[in-house]
Order: sequence, then structure tokens, then C-alpha cells
Amino acid sequence: MNEGIAADVKVIVFLLKDEEYGVEVEQVRSIERLEHVTRVPSTPDFVEGVINLRGVVTPIIDLRKRFGIEEAPHSESTRVIIVTVNQMDVGLVVDSANDVIDIARDAVEPPPEVVGGLEAEYIRGVAKLEKRLLILLNLEKVLNPNELQELQEIEGTV
Repeated sequence: MNEGIAADVKVIVFLLKDEEYGVEVEQVRSIERLEHVTRVPSTPDFVEGVINLRGVVTPIIDLRKRFGIEEAPHSESTRVIIVTVNQMDVGLVVDSANDVIDIARDAVEPPPEVVGGLEAEYIRGVAKLEKRLLILLNLEKVLNPNELQELQEIEGTV
């Protein structure tokens, strides 16, 4: 596949329950194993807490809780995808991160009203890839500005 084609988007694919989701590689700083998370009182229930990632205090969000998907115990395959949203690093707990793929922009369709119980505002689009359906997240909506402000305050106090 020609890397220089601007029509393609490179996406990290991850699993939550049985659904495949994707975030654009440009927003991903790293993928980490889930280490010890320090809980922070008085935060929304989907905020797991914070971790010290190479000297940087990073808030951790459980995407299952955020999206109202039934919780599951963490396993060997559980990963934290460190993303940058509005100049802030946030860790997203996912069941597994298994792939980096190129998607042709014309394979991405606008989000339907509801996908797998997810509100359409969280979804940038849906990509049809052979027999797979990939839900592309809109991270700016998954973490709205008010919540980001709260997370930055957490980051500053720890």
C-alpha cells in the first residue's frame, strides 16, 4: 500500500468486549501494559485513576465504563493506549490492542445513530473492511472539554 496517499488513514485497532474500535495513529503516543493505577477520589466512575508514565502523571480512563459496556476483569492482554487529546495525554484501558491498519478514507462511512450501544457523538465513523466492521472513535467527544479540565486538575494535584 502506498504510504504517501493522503486518502488513507492509519489506525490502531483495539477490542472492547467483542467489538473492534480504532483510533488514528497520530493521536496515539504509546501502548502500554496495565500497571498499578493510583485511585483518585471524587472523580467520575470511568476514571480509573492515574499512573506515573516515565515521570509524567497520566490520567487513566476505562473505556468499558465510559461506554457503558459490562465490566470484565483485566487480563494479560489488557492494554492502556496513551492518546493525546487537546495537548493532554490520557490513557485508555482496552481489552487488547491487536493491529495497526491502513483504511482508505472512502471506506469510512458516517456513524449511524447508535452502534453497539455507543452514542453517535463518540464515533467519527464506521469502516467496512471485508468481513470486519471497525468503529472509529472521536476522542475529542469521548473526553469532552469539561472532563478534560477535571483530568488536568487531577494531573496537577498528584
